[in-house]
Amino acid sequence: MRGLVYIIYTTPLDPNRQIRSTTQHFKYSILNMTHQLRKYNGRKDICPSCGQRTFTPYVDENGDILDANVGRCDRESKCGYHYAPKQFFAEHPDMSTKDWRDTKPKHINLDVPNTPICTIPMEYITRSISDRNSNLQAYFHTNLSRADANLIGYSADEYMIGMTSKGETIYPQIDINGRCRTAKIIQYDPTTGHRIKTNGMKVDWVHFRLKRSGVIPQDWQLTQCLFGEHLLAKYPDMPVAIVEAEKTAFICSAYIPDYVWLATGGKDQLNDRLNILQGRRITLFPDSDGYDKWRNKAREFTNLNIQVDKCIELHATDVERECQIDLADVILEILKNNNQI
Repeated sequence: MRGLVYIIYTTPLDPNRQIRSTTQHFKYSILNMTHQLRKYNGRKDICPSCGQRTFTPYVDENGDILDANVGRCDRESKCGYHYAPKQFFAEHPDMSTKDWRDTKPKHINLDVPNTPICTIPMEYITRSISDRNSNLQAYFHTNLSRADANLIGYSADEYMIGMTSKGETIYPQIDINGRCRTAKIIQYDPTTGHRIKTNGMKVDWVHFRLKRSGVIPQDWQLTQCLFGEHLLAKYPDMPVAIVEAEKTAFICSAYIPDYVWLATGGKDQLNDRLNILQGRRITLFPDSDGYDKWRNKAREFTNLNIQVDKCIELHATDVERECQIDLADVILEILKNNNQI
């Protein structure tokens, strides 16, 4: 399995080839080189957990099975077995195309479990986890293939992404010790998949709503963490990738599983929350308009091992820069076009 970023760094570009757009540049690097659930061919395999013939394995671009145990059982309520490629490679680093064995970093937990931090009861997060019928998931299911929409949905499950009764998407900030610091609430346009910024629609927060309803006290203080930080404990030896938007993190996690994908939640939020990553290999993937800012900011973290990816910076067109595209935009455009072929 080779992820998008790995392809870019190991395949030299033809200097005579004109790169018209970022999407064109990534077209063959994203779809054909990742593991996906095998398309239904008239039969299922035996589930290693429940023993029923309800198991779909993950396969590579050639249709070869990654491992007999790596896949998903269709009996989600009665069995629920799901062993993802990302977890497989985390547990079998010698099988990964990126060999970190010689310089495998050791994670240092800089967060103290007993630190007095205001938190949100996890019940508000677990109750919000949906059946994938938010406006954002509606966009996925309308514009992507069923397999791609489901794969992105499984990635959302790992990040414990939920929804409100209005179809808004809830992005919880769960720290490395399993504490929910808060959750961001965003409404998306089900037609475009983009955040709605008009008609008074703005980002909201679960702790704001709980304060307004009197569930938590007015003196409750917010202490944010990186979106997806809880996955650091699950994958202690994997390198880390950081993007701006939460949506970008969980979409990239589905298709570029060589990293633990985290999000800052904003271009200006590359701050001391990164200190939890000491001892990790870190790659920043800024939006098309954020390379210079993140490159300069990365230099301030002298205690961390950080590099800044330049792929979008090098290959984005003027139009794409104006639209402030990121990796998720590239991936979704490729998947959408592939579904129309």
